[in-house]
Amino acid sequence: MLVGLDGLRVTGVEHRSDGVLVIDVESPPGPVGCPGCGVVAESAGRKALVLKDAPMGTRPVRVRWRKRRWRCRQDGCEVRAFTEQNPAVAAPNAILTARAVAWAVTQMRRENASVRGVARQLRVAWGTVWTHVEAELQRREKDPGRFDGVEVLGVDEHLWHHVSTKPVAEGGRGPKELTGMVDLTRDASGHVRARLLDLVPGRSSKAYADWIKERTPEFRTGVKIAALDPFAGYKKALDDELDDATAVLDAFHVVKLGTAAVDEVRRRVQQDTLGHRGRKGDPLYGIRNILRAGRDRLTDKQRSRLETAFARQEEHIEVEVAWHAAQQLRDAYKHPDLTEGRKIALAVLGSFPSCPIPEIARLGKTLNQWRDAFLAYWATNRSSNGGTEAVNGLIELARRVARGFRNYDNYRLRMLLIAGGLDTPAPT
Repeated sequence: MLVGLDGLRVTGVEHRSDGVLVIDVESPPGPVGCPGCGVVAESAGRKALVLKDAPMGTRPVRVRWRKRRWRCRQDGCEVRAFTEQNPAVAAPNAILTARAVAWAVTQMRRENASVRGVARQLRVAWGTVWTHVEAELQRREKDPGRFDGVEVLGVDEHLWHHVSTKPVAEGGRGPKELTGMVDLTRDASGHVRARLLDLVPGRSSKAYADWIKERTPEFRTGVKIAALDPFAGYKKALDDELDDATAVLDAFHVVKLGTAAVDEVRRRVQQDTLGHRGRKGDPLYGIRNILRAGRDRLTDKQRSRLETAFARQEEHIEVEVAWHAAQQLRDAYKHPDLTEGRKIALAVLGSFPSCPIPEIARLGKTLNQWRDAFLAYWATNRSSNGGTEAVNGLIELARRVARGFRNYDNYRLRMLLIAGGLDTPAPT
């Protein structure tokens, strides 16, 4: 009961001088049928196999399993000899117990442990840990059930390495950019539990569309909402392969576009009025960070600084108008009432394109090009790509812990593990 290896009993425990705990186990004697013919086999004694087990606290553990061996004396049976097997203890030819593999996977999944750190605790080589963990992750990755229940799909890209894009056949790592698909479906309580579903090479319409094509018809019909950043390639893939799903433009990136437009106006006015880039002491340069904040978060002192800078010169009125336009865009998303928020969004679509400030007019034209996806935010109970960004944060953390990856296949499996892509989805 204390050791917890089903079907085996403990016959001895040894505390070695190097701090390793060795547990001797064996199965009880009894008749066993031949796996080939079923006839009761003849015992051929036992053979000891030492397996690395999950540690107990900080102490490494070794399981010395005295495996039973048998011979089949039945004429015509192809099986002449066989050895005791117990998948609950260890897979055939394994060095780690099944429990040690499960422990290693949990450490990497829940505790952000590196393969090297797990190997150090088990007192084995890096390759030993990864060989066993990789087999387990590959088994989970092939489970089609991990794609069940996806109703909201997110997509985003990221760089997985920062070297040349030399082809793998020539010794390179392939494309720098990967496209990640994330399950953003809400659970029964209404919370989004983001799960990374896959990572595919490239950042293009084809990369996204090909992945969708590989999914089952049930998966494609089950996706009702697809959140994305303002990248036309991903939108084209959705239109081609998930035309019944509602595309939703991510709120964070829309607000970011508004903030970027204010920055562009500030820099242009700065250059026109002073003839140089912003420097310490310049009125517009001094409020550059305040301009990026929401007005509901400004202190009285910050509001005063804004008003003073806006009134400093007549030309600064462009910056003031641009800032109010960006704040109006924020207001649409932050309004507690979806209907009122949508009214503000419609006002943005109607007024921005005719704004005399070119940067705001360009933003208005961009939003009108994405009109349906932009307005879908208020029709889908505030669906967004925020969970996808959270998954990217987990990926960045795991990449720093591992200090980089050189192999795409290993990278993909590791990221699927830490970002929940290999977990069984909870029933809704």
